[in-house]
Amino acid sequence: MGIEVGGLLGLIWLIIVIWAIVKVAKSPAGGLAKLLWILVLLFFPLIGLIVWLLLGPKG
Repeated sequence: MGIEVGGLLGLIWLIIVIWAIVKVAKSPAGGLAKLLWILVLLFFPLIGLIVWLLLGPKG
């Protein structure tokens, strides 16, 4: 049962990170800012997502 729960949580986390990347890509921020946010989200998913939610582009 633990593997199924871990897999489901991993899938949910992946969906959240993909959602954040899509939001960054659609934001009015400049190209370099978008690239940097996406790289942060990819390489540091937990910290990157928290920082993006607090400081990232709004809209």
